[in-house]
Amino acid sequence: MTLSGQSRVVPIGAILAHHVLPTLQRAQKFPLRISCIGTASYDGMDADGFDHIVTIGECPSPEEAMSVASRRIAGGDVRVGTDHMLRFRPRIVVIQDCDQDLVLVGTIRAGIILWQQPVASDAEARQIVTEASKLRGAAFAASGRGEHGPARDYRYRASQLEARLVDALWRETATELLRLPLAA
Repeated sequence: MTLSGQSRVVPIGAILAHHVLPTLQRAQKFPLRISCIGTASYDGMDADGFDHIVTIGECPSPEEAMSVASRRIAGGDVRVGTDHMLRFRPRIVVIQDCDQDLVLVGTIRAGIILWQQPVASDAEARQIVTEASKLRGAAFAASGRGEHGPARDYRYRASQLEARLVDALWRETATELLRLPLAA
């Protein structure tokens, strides 16, 4: 009997550092909160709309949070309050842990959440922060000129970029979740 030169024993310290400790750290960050960012406006007054955040709920796992968010968005079941004249146009769904770190973010198109791939590295995250800061600067300038529609569009584009800024602790989990057929 010969042993293959390919067999490899992984040191217990590496297993602890790469698998057990991150899992324990994530376990301390539950429940996850689901929010929706969008534009609220009264019937027939879309030009006077304003940015608004609606809390959808809390969940014990990222998978369940994705499922709840998808059902609520697909069913058009996200409202600002009890005022039936106030309409809400959802644009972005955000899943955060109890420390408000980003777990996963998705943009909304035609009642479907398009979950965003998290950044792969800190260098990529820095590039996104730089680009988003430029867009937010353009939004501030447009708002100062009274151009509220374009300002909102700049802020939305910045938010779309920032959607990829998942906390480093959650990046691997988010990437794995987006590989699942359920996430498509």
